[in-house]
Amino acid sequence: MNLTLKIWRQKNNGSNGHFENYQVEAEEHMSFLEMLDVLNQQLIEKKQDPVAFEHDCREGICGACSMVINGRPHGSQTGTTACQLHMRAFKTGDTITIEPFRANAFPVIKDLAVDRSSFDAIMQAGGYISVNTGQAVDGNAIPVEKADADEAFDSATCIGCGACVAACPNGSAMLFTSAKINHLSKLPQGQVEHSRRVKNMVRVMDKEGFGKCSNVGACEVDCPKEISTDNIAALNRYYLGSVLFGQD
Repeated sequence: MNLTLKIWRQKNNGSNGHFENYQVEAEEHMSFLEMLDVLNQQLIEKKQDPVAFEHDCREGICGACSMVINGRPHGSQTGTTACQLHMRAFKTGDTITIEPFRANAFPVIKDLAVDRSSFDAIMQAGGYISVNTGQAVDGNAIPVEKADADEAFDSATCIGCGACVAACPNGSAMLFTSAKINHLSKLPQGQVEHSRRVKNMVRVMDKEGFGKCSNVGACEVDCPKEISTDNIAALNRYYLGSVLFGQD
């Protein structure tokens, strides 16, 4: 299948970017990243600068393949990362527009690669428990209600790709932050530092330049792991309780 790729090219965060058009021939069984590999091989053979994009596991686990495809983070298919998107979702002759995630808190490194270390800063602010776990204990040593365990697991499926930020018109990181907080808050081990964690992670989220949540809901729609905005509602309750009744 013959495709036209309209790709954002930008040398670094300090330079102006622009779209460039490329022609590529791909097989329908290729993943989206494999198609970009084919393009880059063509560019290298022509002594041209290949397109920079992030990738690691290519199994929908690491969240590195963060790019906007035809106006949607990770593409138009629900519950799918860019590396899981296959070329059979397109038709020969299609023009595909590919650009980086657009958010002040995600500065462009080069081309399609952005710096998402702001997510790391949020996690470092409290996304952990400091109890001494010692040796591994029996899985049933600390009883956890099934409903709480299920909710914690659903929140923990967040891979921190940043699609929620890219989809949000305000560039908000509330879905990511709330999922990380709700994951630990539903487990007994996370209760000890719950109040401090909530306030610290929200404080750093604001400090990193993310926008405010206005309940648009685009974050949930474009999340490749389909994280629910129920997490955001829970975070709002947690934060209010932490400010009024929690400890520093």
